[in-house]
Amino acid sequence: MTIHTTHPFAEADPDPARRFRARASGAVTLWTTGDEAERAGLTVTSLMVALGPEASVLALLDPDSDLLDVLRETRRAVVQVLSWPDRQLAEAFAGTAPAPGGPFRQAEFVDTTHGPRLASASTWAQVRLEDEREIGWSVEVRTVVEHVGIGDLEDPLLHHGGRFHRAG
Repeated sequence: MTIHTTHPFAEADPDPARRFRARASGAVTLWTTGDEAERAGLTVTSLMVALGPEASVLALLDPDSDLLDVLRETRRAVVQVLSWPDRQLAEAFAGTAPAPGGPFRQAEFVDTTHGPRLASASTWAQVRLEDEREIGWSVEVRTVVEHVGIGDLEDPLLHHGGRFHRAG
């Protein structure tokens, strides 16, 4: 056994995909894709980040969702980690709360090459659709991480037992 003087998973690790994975674990994410002509988004909690030469984000998506349809067209998306103040937005994109004018009118979004990004999101990844397969009643998508934004995520929105929770 080797004893190290530093923590092997400390924030000093320069791998942005590893840092994104640490923040996405158990968190509620918002997947968005498209452009001003056609945008789609979906609240997603069933995902994992796999590290490697090309880091990947794997997620289970609703096969009937607009997000999946537009993602298949654009082949790109933005995955944002939501925070506690975003819980109403998460409900709007999940289709479980009213969203007058549509969910994209409920918050400010910034257009990117991969789709709209929630302006207030401190942690996000731009991903490219690599492949997909049906699993149960879902479609598993495997996306390749192309760019990561890492910020302070002091109050992440978590989902457990069918309800939203605060960390800690």
